[in-house]
Order: sequence, then structure tokens, then C-alpha cells
Amino acid sequence: MIEPLPGDVYGYVELLDDEEQEILARVRTFAEKRIAPIANRYWADAEFPHELIEGFAELDVVGLAREWPDRRAYSRLLTSFVSLELSRIDPSMATFFGVHAGLALTSIDLLGSEEQKERWLPAMRRMEKIGAFGLSEPHGGSDVAGGLETTARREGDEWVLDGAKRWIGNGTFADLVVVWARDTDDGEVKGFVVEQGTPGFTATKMEGKLALRSVQNADLTFEGARVPEANRLPGARRFADTNRVLRVTRGGVAWNAVGAMMGVFELARDYAGERVQFGSPIASYQLIQDHLVSILGHVTASLAMAVKVAQMQDAGTFRDEQAALAKREATIHLRDAVARAREVFGGNGILLENSVVRFFNDAEALYSYEGTREINTLVVGRSITGVGAFVGHAPRR
Repeated sequence: MIEPLPGDVYGYVELLDDEEQEILARVRTFAEKRIAPIANRYWADAEFPHELIEGFAELDVVGLAREWPDRRAYSRLLTSFVSLELSRIDPSMATFFGVHAGLALTSIDLLGSEEQKERWLPAMRRMEKIGAFGLSEPHGGSDVAGGLETTARREGDEWVLDGAKRWIGNGTFADLVVVWARDTDDGEVKGFVVEQGTPGFTATKMEGKLALRSVQNADLTFEGARVPEANRLPGARRFADTNRVLRVTRGGVAWNAVGAMMGVFELARDYAGERVQFGSPIASYQLIQDHLVSILGHVTASLAMAVKVAQMQDAGTFRDEQAALAKREATIHLRDAVARAREVFGGNGILLENSVVRFFNDAEALYSYEGTREINTLVVGRSITGVGAFVGHAPRR
């Protein structure tokens, strides 16, 4: 049986069955032994630790919620706890894994043909092929559903893609990129798997990023890139199908936030016990304990919401607004938690060697991606009022 983490004061991890706990224990060991020692160095260099891919593959945790010929389907609760364990050590590695095993693999599994699944998914499970997900664009973030500019036009047995994508995690080295483009014929959004080396397709690393620095976010450009019809996802016929993928993965960011909060909670708690000021460990001071308990409260409230979202996914009763509320609240709590942890460290909190500043910066990315606070607020607001407030007003002339 796996031991609950210090931040899991109600023992939610014990909801997993014995086999799932054994899998999670392997992930925890990998994160603590393999990722933690190098996380700060790669974050500082804004480089990706490719040597970890083999270790991820050995864990065999890609596609855990899917049934394979040699492996049963595990619960969404397990896949969620895997995200938590990775985020607790390094949100960058959790994001890398989530893009590959979540967004990319889920797109092919949900919307691909049986032939496409057989062609790509086993290699993705073994991490012999790494996936990315190309939806966001230079001019399209929250409004990408209606404002998607990348186009696809059919020419015989090929599709010609033109346009650009931005913020594409894993984009610089992914073997397979799921790209969403608007069909010039019918105006609907369709999905394509663009393979590395496709003529007319280029990926350029985004520089100057100060959060999730180890994640290799890329600008993608498509200039007459030709993609075979065999690489079009037949189940991706309109943006509603894109949303089927996002619906599955959106709740995962809440788990990333919980994991990051657990990470800074442990860092701050341990530092408070070691740091001596005015002749006593700072853990003995009331104001420090207030910070620690506040962080723990944020963890606990957010974890409770995240667990329920995962359970509802397993039960098939999950709704968009439930994930939106969990993501919104967890990332708001995360921002306060990392600030309090940094404050416990005082000036030492801005030194990368103490790790807390890495979480402090990474929190800003988690706060914004997979739906901003404002967009998630409107998703929940629509559900409780029955009125959509997604209205853009043109400036007065």
C-alpha cells in the first residue's frame, strides 16, 4: 500500500485499489529519484531532459484508462493521481506527459479509425513516438473555436495545410502532432495527424518563456504542408469533436495544481523546521504556521474537488462545468499557495536551488492554460444561470 503524501491529510489516495496503488508507488519513486535531482538544472536551461523518456516508458503508464490487449483499463482516478505525483516534483514533466498521454493520445483514441489506432497508439504507449496537440494559434486562444485560422483544403488523396499554431507543448521534438484546421470547403474544423518531417511543416522553439521552462513549447508553421487522407482523423468533423478531447483532459489541470501545491507545502514545511531565526526554528512562530496551514487548506479543498471530478469521469456522469470549476478554484488556490511558500523561505525563496521559485513561476502557466480563470468562470456561470455570457463587444467608433 502506498503512503498518503503529507498534503493528503484525508488519505484520498486510499480510494485506489491495491494494484493501482502499486503503479502509483512506482511513479512516485521515479519522480523522486529520477526527476527531482535534475529538475532545477533543466528548468534553468529551458531544455528538455530527453534521457527521462526511457524511464517514463519503463513505467508503462501511458494510456492507463484505456484497455489494451495485455493490460486492463484503470480508473481515471489513477491517471489523475499520476499527474499529481509528477506535478509535485516538476510541473514541466507533468505537462510533457499530459500533452503526450492526454491530449495527443486521447485525440487519436477518441477520433481515429481502428487502423490509425493500431498504427500509432502502441508506439505512443511505449513512448517510441511522442505526441503533441496543435490547437492554439498566434491570434487564437480563448476564442479559437470560432476564430481558428489554420486551413485545410482537399487535393485528391491529400490535404494541404496552411497556417500557424502557438504554445504547442512537445512541439519541437514530437513525432506526431494532432493539428486542428478549418476545412476550406465546408468551414468545419477537422483533425489531422502531422508527422515529423512533413514538407512544409516547421517547428520553432519559443524563447524567453519563464514558466514550465523545460516544456518545449513551439511555434508551428504550415506552408502548403501535405498530409495524406490516411492521416485525417475521421471522427473529427467539427469543433464539437475537438471539445470531446478537451472535456476528457480539462480536469487534469486541477490535478496538476494540486500536485504543485503539495510540492511547495512539503518544501515550506521542511524549511520551516530547519531554518532558525531569533534562536528558534521558524516553524515555532505563529505567522509561519498560518502560512503552512493555509497552504494545506488550499491543497485539501482542491484535492476534494479533483477527486470528485475523476470519480464522475469514471461513472460517466461528468459535466463540463464541473471540470471548469475545479480547474478555476485549484489554480486560484495554487497562486496563493506558492506565494505563501515563497514567503516562508524569505529571500531564499527566490533562489532556484530551493525549488520553490520554480513552482512560483510554473503556477502562472497552470493558471492560464486549458481555459483561463475568466473562461472557466463563464462556463460555470452559464451552467448556473442558463444564460451564456460569452459576448465580445466591438469598440465604439
